[in-house]
Amino acid sequence: MTKVRFAPSPTGKLHVGNVRTALFNYLFARKAGGVFVLRIDDTDLERSTKEYEDGIRTDLTWLGLKWDETFKQSERFDRYAAAAEELKAKGLLYACYETGDELERKRRLQMANGRPPVYDRAALDLTDADKAKLEAEGRKPHWRFKLSGNPVQWEDMVRGPVSIETSSLSDPILIREDGSYLYTLPSVCDDIDAEITHIIRGEDHTTNSGAQIEIFEALGGSAPVFGHQALLVGADGGKLSKRLGSLSMEDLREVEGFEAMAVNSLLGRIGTSDPVEPFMALEDLLEGFSLSKLTRSPARFDPEELARINAKILHETGYDAVRDRLGAMEADAGDAVWAAVRPNLERLRDARDWAVLVNGPVTPVIEDEDREFAAQAAAALPEGDLDENSWGSWTSALKEATGRKGKSLFMPLRHALTGQPRGPEMAVLLPLIGRDKVIARLKGENA
Repeated sequence: MTKVRFAPSPTGKLHVGNVRTALFNYLFARKAGGVFVLRIDDTDLERSTKEYEDGIRTDLTWLGLKWDETFKQSERFDRYAAAAEELKAKGLLYACYETGDELERKRRLQMANGRPPVYDRAALDLTDADKAKLEAEGRKPHWRFKLSGNPVQWEDMVRGPVSIETSSLSDPILIREDGSYLYTLPSVCDDIDAEITHIIRGEDHTTNSGAQIEIFEALGGSAPVFGHQALLVGADGGKLSKRLGSLSMEDLREVEGFEAMAVNSLLGRIGTSDPVEPFMALEDLLEGFSLSKLTRSPARFDPEELARINAKILHETGYDAVRDRLGAMEADAGDAVWAAVRPNLERLRDARDWAVLVNGPVTPVIEDEDREFAAQAAAALPEGDLDENSWGSWTSALKEATGRKGKSLFMPLRHALTGQPRGPEMAVLLPLIGRDKVIARLKGENA
């Protein structure tokens, strides 16, 4: 059974970069009929908060990325401690006593001498007496995993054949001086216990995967299949990091007013060989999904492209799908009004402004030179209930009577009836506004 996981840390808001990873994992699992796991990586107890954890769940639910299983790392510290003891017993996890400043000096010296800044394993030469002396001075050890020095190879689902020379890597620190865990050991333990079969994540983890594969093997597990996708960049090719606050899911939803499927549609297609296009449901996006379509080039995230997709989705969205949301923002004017205004929407919240054109009150805009024309228009309005044919017959009669045509005919009517220079088709709006309001607005009255 295919099983993947999305593992955010509740130390901040979900942004487009990690949501793209979540989306790929979700689509991959659903395509294979597998399991999508949400793992909350909250080993950093000082920075992790329930507010951020709740926000992660809210964001994923909004996007429709429903998880099948979930658990928190903070509930598994005993498991990580047992794994650490197992590695120590095998001579693969060793104590180091250098301070951060001392390690930095070593790195600078190595680089000055033209050598790679790789940890020299000096701690392996420490005797028990040396360690006791250092601890008597108040030093506490951090713990490193001893890499084999051999190449680690795998077939990456995105990058193809990958080989990492562990001899060129520093032995990774798994446990800090204060006893807290870095990402690596808990993650490997969880992937083994949860029986994760595939790991899909950003290419910035590629080198780390070489070390993690050795830890999998040291703990008696089998490494999952890896897929490392290219990272997101801005529309200009620059880093997104400085703008992540404005690209959080909370901001895109609550502040910018984007639709969830607009976000999914864009993130699911940028950086692939397929064209970016709007999808109305995750099932539609799933149909053409394949990691093999991902390119090695960075994927460019353009908020303007997101806005265009958002508009296209709204233009195709039926009234029933948005009725409750329209009601919540006091913009529900019924199915007919929704059908009339949705071709003009960029965000759903815009419907509130367009609905006013029908419900009123509207302040007519009538130029002095158009007042007589407005009076003529009021007099020429077809008798009886207005319908979809009324606008055509009305404007034809006015053209015949006044000689006006084109913009000089249509724009004064639009300005008078809507107070706006552009908007939904007047043929659709006219019967929705209704005879009484049309007459009042043509007289210059707020209605």
